[in-house]
Amino acid sequence: MISYVTIGTNDLDRAAKYYDELLAELGAKRTMDTERIILWGTGPGAPMLAVCKPFDGSAASVGNGVMVALAASSAEQVAAIHAKALELGGTDEGAPGPRGDGGMTIGYFRDPDGNKLNAIHMG
Repeated sequence: MISYVTIGTNDLDRAAKYYDELLAELGAKRTMDTERIILWGTGPGAPMLAVCKPFDGSAASVGNGVMVALAASSAEQVAAIHAKALELGGTDEGAPGPRGDGGMTIGYFRDPDGNKLNAIHMG
């Protein structure tokens, strides 16, 4: 259903370095790279993540209530992604751990631009 999700950045070079390393934890690679937008994916037909400088030329801003969830294969991968996000300059928004009653493990973080993401394993 989802082809890709886009989040904004004011420093595309910094965002590219951050997401190249972070998304490598999920086996993702760049699928498109221009002077304004970069997309990462894990394969044909799989949902992708894009980071871009806003088309209108205005500064990128963080959307209140907006969050991107990255699908992890295990609780251990959730912890690894969360740790990598912080190592690369992200900030902690909630340590990896169980959430809800369904056996989910989630770790929340923000990228260097302030965009909120999480790594999640559905259990």
